[in-house]
Amino acid sequence: MRHVRRGEADYETLRKAAVWNARKPDRHPEVIVVAHEERDVVDAVRYAATHHLTIGIRSGGHSWVGNGIRDGGMLLDLSHLTEITVDGSTARVQPSAKGPDIYRAVSEHGWFFPTGHAPTVGIGGFILGGGYGWNSRALGPACLSIEAVDVVLADGSLVHATDESHPDLMWAVRGSGPGFFGVVTRFHLRLHPHPEAIRRTVHRYPASMHQEVLAFTREALDHLPREVEISAKVTSRHAMLTATAFGETGSLAYLEGAPFRNWALGSTVNEPITVPGLYDLADALNPQGMRWSLDGVWLDGPESVPLARELNETVPPGHSFVLWMVWGSFPVRENACWSAQGEVYLSPNAGWTDPAEDLAMESWTSAPLERIQEHSRGLQFSDNNLADRWDQGLRPEQAERLEKVRATYDPDRRFHTYMRPEESTTAYARTIRATRARSR
Repeated sequence: MRHVRRGEADYETLRKAAVWNARKPDRHPEVIVVAHEERDVVDAVRYAATHHLTIGIRSGGHSWVGNGIRDGGMLLDLSHLTEITVDGSTARVQPSAKGPDIYRAVSEHGWFFPTGHAPTVGIGGFILGGGYGWNSRALGPACLSIEAVDVVLADGSLVHATDESHPDLMWAVRGSGPGFFGVVTRFHLRLHPHPEAIRRTVHRYPASMHQEVLAFTREALDHLPREVEISAKVTSRHAMLTATAFGETGSLAYLEGAPFRNWALGSTVNEPITVPGLYDLADALNPQGMRWSLDGVWLDGPESVPLARELNETVPPGHSFVLWMVWGSFPVRENACWSAQGEVYLSPNAGWTDPAEDLAMESWTSAPLERIQEHSRGLQFSDNNLADRWDQGLRPEQAERLEKVRATYDPDRRFHTYMRPEESTTAYARTIRATRARSR
């Protein structure tokens, strides 16, 4: 276990490396601990308890807001915990394992798991927050496939938790995201049969047709099987309709009947693709080395399409885009706190390189969603921007129960929970705070 205190050599290197985003938060933990094995995590949590330090956690470091990087306390870096083993239909996966590595390990045995779409995402933060991954329309959010966890609790004890031994803990681990009050060192995951085939259709339309494309994808919910994942992406130039079928039963023919099909500028139709190929395509959406700001809301009903208009008509040129994911709803399970959802997920993604553009880009991702807040059905923790735009990541009854379970397992609040507005260091948050101060 490696301790590096603020001001020591390598501190800034480790602090900045703990956030994948090139836009680093201006928050500074007092000590960074890099764990190389499970025992290091136990020792780190016990050290934090002895020295009264609050703990932030980094697994893959893909949190857009850098949720694990908090002022004061400890940053516990799990980036070296990447082991993956497969035993029958179960995979035992450490929190910093990435999707492509998990896929390779399980597919060798004929299995599949709904990992995050981006190949750089660690499983820890992704699955704790619900986990809408490849083929999740059919398989459900990834957190629902957690069968057990090995977790270090606030008192430094390492427990193997199951639904039988620790039902409240397992309920919380399935969806509480950055509000979880422990350090999972290994997930025990139920695997699913690998699809017999994977095929993909993409239509590219002029950007001016963004509302027609979004409306068609939402209508497709009633006509496509769960094995088909459908989405739209709107840039400053194009509106793209994409569908991926996982398995022979997932027909893509419905897309060819779009009433505006002849307006397509280009298309690929029902072409075979591999999971590594899907990762490559997703990786190109959010290239590393750029400054990124994301946000998102779940929406329901026909009014969801016009609610996206402002974002679609103001997409900055370059790498920014609006993502419109059509998931449909899933039954809320009694053994999972995961609960915020809607028919479609609207997510603005701003990507840029010049820090002078921070305020404009951050405002584009957050301000339009503020204006439609009353229609929100909640947010996904994987894209959360809680400090700049508060929303519910859980339904109220689940959020209330989570705090009761937290009081049992972490009575001293050893672990950081959801980020508060006063912790945000973005240009957008600073501007909002200054505006509110002047209005008092």
